[in-house]
Amino acid sequence: MLYFDHSASSPPKEEVIRTVSEVMAQIYANPSSLHRSGAEARKLLERAREQAARLFGTEPSEWRFTSGGTESNNLAIFGAARRYRNRGRHLIVSAVEHPSVAEPFRALEREGFRVTVLPVGPTGHVNPADVEAALTDETILVSVMHVNNEVGSVQPIEAIGRLLRDRPRTLFHVDGVQSVGKLPVPIREWGVDLFTISAHKFGGPRGAGWLYVRGGVELEPILYGGGQESGLRSGTENVPAIVGAAKALRLAIESQPVRAERMGRLRRRLVEGVVRLPGVVLSGPEEDDPNRPMAPHIVHFCCPGLKPEVIVHSLEELGVLVSTKSACSSKDDKPSAVLTAMGRDAACASSGIRISLGDEHDEASIDALLERLETVLRRLMPLRRKEERH
Repeated sequence: MLYFDHSASSPPKEEVIRTVSEVMAQIYANPSSLHRSGAEARKLLERAREQAARLFGTEPSEWRFTSGGTESNNLAIFGAARRYRNRGRHLIVSAVEHPSVAEPFRALEREGFRVTVLPVGPTGHVNPADVEAALTDETILVSVMHVNNEVGSVQPIEAIGRLLRDRPRTLFHVDGVQSVGKLPVPIREWGVDLFTISAHKFGGPRGAGWLYVRGGVELEPILYGGGQESGLRSGTENVPAIVGAAKALRLAIESQPVRAERMGRLRRRLVEGVVRLPGVVLSGPEEDDPNRPMAPHIVHFCCPGLKPEVIVHSLEELGVLVSTKSACSSKDDKPSAVLTAMGRDAACASSGIRISLGDEHDEASIDALLERLETVLRRLMPLRRKEERH
């Protein structure tokens, strides 16, 4: 099978699998236990924390282990809004966030917070001027993802960070789940206060993630119990997964420049082929555009008049695995919220296909994908014509 669904989950690296297996077999004590085995587990935990800090140029005390992107996003958003509600009750979020960001904001709205949803342009990019216009003296949190998980638009995080640099009462949260290992992520330079990472997006194990919490920022916990992770995230830490995640993180960041160049080249080849296919609408610029940057590993397009699940299953029969929208929303047949926010009509927003690249891909696999995609689209052409008649 040709696997083109890395944005949903990437295959774990062989060395990560070995690391997780070894730690699981040898270091099985609870890291909160006082005996020697517990201390060994705690040492591995802190070593993983130090590694994340070193890779991002931050402090070990600024990292909290979680179960992944969804928990990290929820902790950042609920934790910040509830902790600083006395400063103000205004929140800002983009219209194209992952559900693990969008849904917490909707929940906070029901709690009495006022939420401004930032519009995006036709390629899914936020305009920093809209952020500036939305800010008020009551704004306590701005949340904008780095790379959109569905269409791959890269948001102007650096520019937004500059806007917020002189506003110490406004925290800046960035969902970096789709960008780590694909793009540079200079957290400190951006002025980010809260940053989300999930290990299984770059060859690590599922069920492990981080939340960066800049020193001095306080959060209300959303899980209560034994007070692990400095009281912010109760629950026994998953030491094998955390150690494996730290190894995957090191491998991903060290190889990021080479990966980005190679994937960018493959993405351009894929885009050139996709735009020649019948009835396809690309969700992004056809040419590289520094004013509308796209992530090197994601290509998204629409096939109006066709059901995306039919395309996905038809490609699967030919040995190719792709996806529609984010994996957690893929069984929902509603039009994509991201594409709708980008101004696409219902026919387009209901027919999106996402292709996401990984380390195993090369020119031959891109060409094979394009060949089989063309076969599927031509085979389904009568269905499109029938839909158009209705």
